[in-house]
Parts: sequence; structure tokens; C-alpha cells
Amino acid sequence: MNVRSLLVLPLLLLTAACATRRIPGTDIEDTEDSRAILAVMERYRAALEAKDARAIQALVSESFREDAGTETLEDDLTYANLPTHLQNLFSKLDNPKVDINVRRVQLLEEENRAMAIYYWNASWRLPTLTSRSQSDSELEQMVLEKRDGQWKIISGI
Repeated sequence: MNVRSLLVLPLLLLTAACATRRIPGTDIEDTEDSRAILAVMERYRAALEAKDARAIQALVSESFREDAGTETLEDDLTYANLPTHLQNLFSKLDNPKVDINVRRVQLLEEENRAMAIYYWNASWRLPTLTSRSQSDSELEQMVLEKRDGQWKIISGI
């Protein structure tokens, strides 16, 4: 081993020790908050597959709102009308399968909020409409807020 190697080795060890830890299999920083957010997203995925409107309701914040991409208020989802909407939807679906691949979790400076960018892939059957399976996939953004130590979804489902 030459002198140059001896000088570089401590620098490499110091750099490796200061490197940010990542959640295995992801590029997401390994923190208590990011793990808690990923756990919320996994419970959301499992509740979709189980067609469990109550479980999803428990994951959303009282300030939850989805505008369905329109300017009209009639189709907006809120904390109050979400259970009814989900029960109606789930009553028409058979065998939903959902995969969620979280690409990024970013803690935001404002009001204990976080943003998760995720790719979802879902398949299901609508037996009243067709015998063929349906599927869809999309890149989405979920926004969460931390209240009383718990992460809750405020948009992006």
C-alpha cells in the first residue's frame, strides 16, 4: 500500500459514514417520518384491495379534499363524503389488485406536511359492465400532514 492510498482511505471512510441512509430497495431517505409515511401508503393499498372504506377513512385527515380534476364542487371528495363514495365504488368492483411503488418522499417545511410521489398499477373487474378485467396505472402525488404524531392523507388518493 502506498502513501497516497493511506491518505485517501480515511477520507473515503469519513464520506461513507456521513452518507444518508436509504430505505433498502429505494432511494428514499431512511427516517422515522419517511417510514411512517410508507406505512400509511401500504395500509391505503391494503385497504383498497380489501375494499375497506372505513380503513381508508381512518387514514385521511379531516382536511382531506380531492377535486377530481374539475372546477365544479359536486364531484369533490371530502372527509365527510369519502366513506359513501368509497362504499358505492367498492360495491361495483370485484377483485381489486393494487401495486404502489413510492418513488420519493419529501418532507415540506410548511405545517408538518409531506409529499409522496408514487406510481400505482391497479386491476379490477366490473362484473355489471363487462366480464373482462380492467386496469390502469399512473404517476401520482399524495400529500400528507402530521397531526398529533400521526401522518394522515390530505390529497392524492
